[in-house]
Amino acid sequence: MNILFLLCPIIAFGSFVDAIAGGGGLITLTAYVAVGLPPQTALGNNKFASASGTLVASIQYLRRSQVSLSIGLVATLFSFIGSAMGSALATRYADTYLNYLLVFLVPALALFMIFKPDFGQAQQKSRLFLYSLASITGLVIGCYDGFFGPGTGMFLTVIFTSVLGMDLLKACGTARIVNLASNVAALAMFLYHGVIDFSIAIPCAVSAVIGGYLGSRLALKVGANVVKPVMLFVLLLLLVKVAVSLF
Repeated sequence: MNILFLLCPIIAFGSFVDAIAGGGGLITLTAYVAVGLPPQTALGNNKFASASGTLVASIQYLRRSQVSLSIGLVATLFSFIGSAMGSALATRYADTYLNYLLVFLVPALALFMIFKPDFGQAQQKSRLFLYSLASITGLVIGCYDGFFGPGTGMFLTVIFTSVLGMDLLKACGTARIVNLASNVAALAMFLYHGVIDFSIAIPCAVSAVIGGYLGSRLALKVGANVVKPVMLFVLLLLLVKVAVSLF
């Protein structure tokens, strides 16, 4: 019970962050490991709660028409392919080189978001361009997710905005749909292998639902004024995680 008093507020906060900008797993997975759960149980419990929070957030974005279903479905399809490729690569190669790349990439992304005046504003693109880029985005980010993982939702949001030309809220909503699909797929595997501790997972899922609901509602109400700072916060968390891994 003491573990739940510690975990539930952290899971709620992580889900809150995830609903706004993605990357909440950087907070929640760290919390599960910190309280002493075995790695596989921590991963399984994390997926159980995050799938619940992401579902609620996705519904909120859908209700406000802040999701591009066509782009999201294309990206989701190719992210499954990319994730399988990334998982295969992870069994053969260490993630050290990717960590070094992220040390430079993450600050570059932060500077890009800060100094690009039109970041988060919608831009018109052709349908062919959108579907082609959605396929490539799903494949590349899916591969990243399968190989490494942290910050996947945030990277999706950045690419949907800066490359596909979506406004920031629609990019967030579409990224939640892609994340939901990958979370459900991963959750099915963890359920099959029976590594989820439901005495912890269910209360944490309730916390994630509350966090996901509040985060998505805040993003939809305030818009880019809250999304952009939270994205920068997630980038900072990712940079800290990578730096700790390396040094």
